[in-house]
Amino acid sequence: MRGTLVRVALAVTTMVALAFLIPLGLVVREIARDRAFADAERQAAALQPALVITADQSKLDRALASVPAGADGRMAVYLPGGGVVGHPRAGAPALERARGRAQAFRVRTGNGWSLLQPVALDHGDVTVIEVYVPGSDLERGVGTAWLVLTGVAVALVGGSLVVADRLGARVVRSAKGLAGAAQTLGGGDLSVRITPQGPTELRDAASAFNTMADRVEQLMAAERELAADLSHRLRTPLTALRLNATALGEGPVADQTRHAVAQLEREVDQIILTARRHSAVAEPVGSDLAEVVRDRMAFWSALAEDEDRDWRLDGAREADGPVRVPVPRAELAAAVDAMLGNVFRHTAEGTPFAVTLHVGGPAAEGTVILLVADGGAGIADPAGAMRRGHSAGGAGSTGLGLDIVRRVAESTGGEVRLERSVLGGAQVAVRFGAGGGNPPERRTRRARRGRRKTGAR
Repeated sequence: MRGTLVRVALAVTTMVALAFLIPLGLVVREIARDRAFADAERQAAALQPALVITADQSKLDRALASVPAGADGRMAVYLPGGGVVGHPRAGAPALERARGRAQAFRVRTGNGWSLLQPVALDHGDVTVIEVYVPGSDLERGVGTAWLVLTGVAVALVGGSLVVADRLGARVVRSAKGLAGAAQTLGGGDLSVRITPQGPTELRDAASAFNTMADRVEQLMAAERELAADLSHRLRTPLTALRLNATALGEGPVADQTRHAVAQLEREVDQIILTARRHSAVAEPVGSDLAEVVRDRMAFWSALAEDEDRDWRLDGAREADGPVRVPVPRAELAAAVDAMLGNVFRHTAEGTPFAVTLHVGGPAAEGTVILLVADGGAGIADPAGAMRRGHSAGGAGSTGLGLDIVRRVAESTGGEVRLERSVLGGAQVAVRFGAGGGNPPERRTRRARRGRRKTGAR
């Protein structure tokens, strides 16, 4: 924008300067010509009294010498009898024309012009005075005037460029501040505000941005409170459910039910704590993915045994050590549960599945990949399965499971791919990055490209 303003100022000022200076330069040239011919007419008029008094050539020579043009050899007198005094330059046709017209006129001679001034004497005789005006006299002072005008034009254009650059810098500074605040707000910092400055339009935009940020912060606070209130309402049915689970007695089914109720209660508590958090910017947190996978597999393995499913867990043993990823434990558990829940929900009983945790080597430092594969029929529409709210398994599914997994992966700079597993069914490959995911806009475009590529495969 700054460069554009400078170029516009350059174009406009140059056109205005040329529109005034070109005609002014032509006027200066014309004035110089008129001044030279006016001086020649004045000198011719100064010689007329001498012609009226005498026609003696010696006296006329002294009269010519008293005139500057005559002293310089630029003046001549054509007497009625054919005599000539001075230095003639005009041709015979021009002299006859001057005598016949009895009116002064100019004729081109050599490198300049000759002014022929007829003078009527007694007895009808006509004497012609010739004053030669060199071409240099016609241009005297024109070059200097044009240089001065050119300097004025350059000064005007340069001054306009400086003013345009300063104005452009002010506008660009305000626009950059507004863009930076918008990026910060898009990154999750709802406390960002800017001081209105610059032109009126940008000040209005800054005020509108501050109003929008205030409104977004209020809406986010209201949303968190609403989520906390709705989650808190679950405590009453959870309490009743826990009491009923306690009354089930002993047995594997009762233990599984009580464990599920306890897990559900912990998740509800986590939702309430997260929603009531006053800071709008999430604190940098991390958790052990291997521990989360082991914990969730301990829960789902009991259901797998009831449905006669063979399962395998690789790369997440305690001996393998922790695998840290920059995601809160609750979100990791939700993502793992979403992938494992899809296996149990969309495949028949007895279908095997496998969970593999792979940590990248030195060539892929910081990269963690979690694979959940099954031996089912696979996913007919991988691209549609990645769309939020779209269920590839038909009724009974919200279509949000894979979207949860995708958002968790992309928050770390990773991605999710749907592939064909070695077991013959579907495989969900989740790659976790080291953190610092892309902004929402870029993540969205990247996710769309990934879904298009997955759909093509």
